[in-house]
Order: sequence, then structure tokens, then C-alpha cells
Amino acid sequence: MEIKVTARHFDAKPDLREDAINSAKKFEKFYSHIISTEVILSFEKMHDSIKTAEFVVHVHDHTLVAKESSDDFFKSLHDGSEKMVRQLTKLKTKQHVQL
Repeated sequence: MEIKVTARHFDAKPDLREDAINSAKKFEKFYSHIISTEVILSFEKMHDSIKTAEFVVHVHDHTLVAKESSDDFFKSLHDGSEKMVRQLTKLKTKQHVQL
């Protein structure tokens, strides 16, 4: 699985990038056919300091998106990754039912 981390309008520190990569690596436990994952970190409102983490996961015939905002990047990454895990689990369940 290819993982790409993008920081929009700022330079992400190495520990933030590493946490983003580790969050994305966890997705393979829940769905093994992931082609690529993009993690996009951005500020929604610079003056309010709302930090957003967005996960875009590409699987065969599907693109899943989970976006979460909070006052801390690490909290946004954690909550966004939990949303993505729920989507991947649901997709896997649907595909097993169709078989």
C-alpha cells in the first residue's frame, strides 16, 4: 500500500507525519486490498486554529473519504482514522455478503 502525506499551507513536523503514516498503516488490518492512502493535513480556519485531517483511501472500484476537525492534529488523526476503520469494515462486510 502506498501512503502519501500532504500538509497544506504549513510544514508538518516529523512526529506528525509519522503519526499520520502509522494511522494509515492500521487500515490494512481491517481491509487487505487497499491500493493507496492519502493523508491530508490542513488548517480549516487559521485564526480559530481548527486543524483538519482527511484520509482518502483507494480500494478496488471505491474511494473512501474520512475527514475530521478539532483543535489538535493528533486528535483529528485519531478520530479520522476511526471513521475510516468503520468505513473499511462496512465495505468488507458488504463484499462478503455479496459472495
